[in-house]
Amino acid sequence: MLVYTLGEIAEEFGLVLVGDAQIPISGIAALSDAKTGDLAFLFNIRYLASAETSHASALVTTQAHSGKINLPLLITPKPRLAWAKIAGLFDVSERLTGIDQSAVIHPQAKLGENVAVGPNAVIGAGVELASGVSIGAGSVLGERTKIGQDSTVHPNVTLYHDIVIGKDCIIHSGAVIGADGFGFEPDADSASLVKIPQIYGVQIGSEVEIGAGTTIDRGALNDTVIGDGVKIDNQVQVGHGTQIGSHTAISGATAIAGSSRIGSYCLIGGAVGIVDNIEIVDQVEITAMSLVSTSIRTKGRYSSGTGLMPGKLWKRNIVVFKHLNEIAKRLRKLEG
Repeated sequence: MLVYTLGEIAEEFGLVLVGDAQIPISGIAALSDAKTGDLAFLFNIRYLASAETSHASALVTTQAHSGKINLPLLITPKPRLAWAKIAGLFDVSERLTGIDQSAVIHPQAKLGENVAVGPNAVIGAGVELASGVSIGAGSVLGERTKIGQDSTVHPNVTLYHDIVIGKDCIIHSGAVIGADGFGFEPDADSASLVKIPQIYGVQIGSEVEIGAGTTIDRGALNDTVIGDGVKIDNQVQVGHGTQIGSHTAISGATAIAGSSRIGSYCLIGGAVGIVDNIEIVDQVEITAMSLVSTSIRTKGRYSSGTGLMPGKLWKRNIVVFKHLNEIAKRLRKLEG
């Protein structure tokens, strides 16, 4: 068990200590679940009652909330950021080491120092893995794929050929990077859809995290590009030739059609749909389940759709909605 004193944690992360520096901390927990030895976090005054009855050994909170709590405290203006950093002290997930004898590694692949490869992984010809890279069990890396220093590919990930991934990236299980983009052209003569070859690749920057089951397609006329620091949740679809700027975060079940350009420092909520060939500038926030059908050229917060309401009210409103055009015409006549 990893144990730190409250004073050690305060010093490590530059937090203001109120209370006994020698209190032992062996884990972190929610306010309602915390027990002796746990460090808990008060992010919002709404949870003050839970903080007052918590069995945690200490709390992390802001100066504004500190006078309301009779527990040892670590004070910071950004308790959620402190949580993210402190949690790393107690992360005991084991890192893969060595190269399993069942792994299939092409003789033309290049592996740096301290590379780990799990059981039944397949490393193709011309693959380059920098030092400290970890490839989980059952993952497949296609020809000429390159992965930067200290990146982790979890089990059962598929990276097609000619994929470039930067350093300190995390690719979660079930992700597929570099599959063909969805490109077809109708041929009236043969009454069929002709496949457009997807001959470009995928370029992923450094410190990128890609969630489980996410798919990022390769491009047809240019690479699909994911900038540095981008965070993509589970089951997100990124279409061919899309470019996503640095430090943008995309929540689960979002679908981005091909050749769209999304700026840096954007926040995209869950189940958002973004059509093809549009541009979104930097610092745009799109709320969950919105449909983005045109370019966004001014930073800010955007929403679409109808919020949840009682079923009977929704039925009455949808009847009115179906006649909006007729109602608008009648209103214009009355005003005229």
